[in-house]
Amino acid sequence: MSESFNICLDVGGTKVLGAVFNEKDEIIYRLKKRSKSSGEGSADVEKVIIDVVEEMITASGIDRGSLNAIASCAPGVIDQDTGIVLFTPNLPWRNYDLAGAMSRKFGVPFYVGNDVNLGVLGEYKFGAARGYRNVVGFFVGTGMGGGLILGGALYTGHQFKGAEYGHMILDPEGPLCNCGQRGCLEAFSSKQGMTAYIRQQVSRGRKTMMAEAVQDGVFRSKKLKKALAANDAVAVEAVDRACHYLAIATGNMINTFSPDLVLYGGGVIEAVGGIFLEKVLKEVDRYCMPAIRSTVDIRIAELGDDSILYGDLALIKGL
Repeated sequence: MSESFNICLDVGGTKVLGAVFNEKDEIIYRLKKRSKSSGEGSADVEKVIIDVVEEMITASGIDRGSLNAIASCAPGVIDQDTGIVLFTPNLPWRNYDLAGAMSRKFGVPFYVGNDVNLGVLGEYKFGAARGYRNVVGFFVGTGMGGGLILGGALYTGHQFKGAEYGHMILDPEGPLCNCGQRGCLEAFSSKQGMTAYIRQQVSRGRKTMMAEAVQDGVFRSKKLKKALAANDAVAVEAVDRACHYLAIATGNMINTFSPDLVLYGGGVIEAVGGIFLEKVLKEVDRYCMPAIRSTVDIRIAELGDDSILYGDLALIKGL
């Protein structure tokens, strides 16, 4: 019998990551492409996905008939049972049957899940969270995503809307968040939150290596890493502020769920995770009960860009 393969995708507003997995759950081919939706609608992003899958099939040399299934993430609210994207903030999908459209195109099952849920699931099944039963995941990137493993299973809440604790309010008079509320964790501790702080300081006439990086949008994580290495005062302040509120949020989640593990992942953590972890660990004990904190590990995700891809794989395999 010939070997079968799975294709897993990480679809975001600006990039698509893809990987071909063999039957041993090994990545035999990977692809990363920058792609920005033109806002034309569902078909626009759908075309990007189709192009990436087609290119991976061709470039990896696998036989099309050996393809078992495809899975993808998307940011936003996803009905994981049906594969319908109910809402996503950075892509033009509303109540869109992505799974149905892609299944018809490729003739194999297509699975879809929330990006951070799948990132945490990937780390739980294949990465830093293996062996734990209750995991609170914070993924720090452009925004702030959350993912929960409770009692050994991914928790998604009523209608798959749970674990949005990037929008827990830590200061009701704090900075405005994209969700419309003020003082959310995301408004302090994500790249968006740090970018807003840096812009504010630049507007006050302060000099920083990050000034150019935040002119037209959120900075790239590598820029922050370079500024921190140079001990840039404004960059250090932005990170200190981000880690302070992340420590408070972590303490709240520790008190609420008494997890085995708190896990930090995402692009910012991949770039400067050691710095974030050190700063959070210095503060977090102030914000949670000692008896609960004493049984919680706090770690950094280990799969990097591949966390979501492995979460896709877990979705396909029903893990």
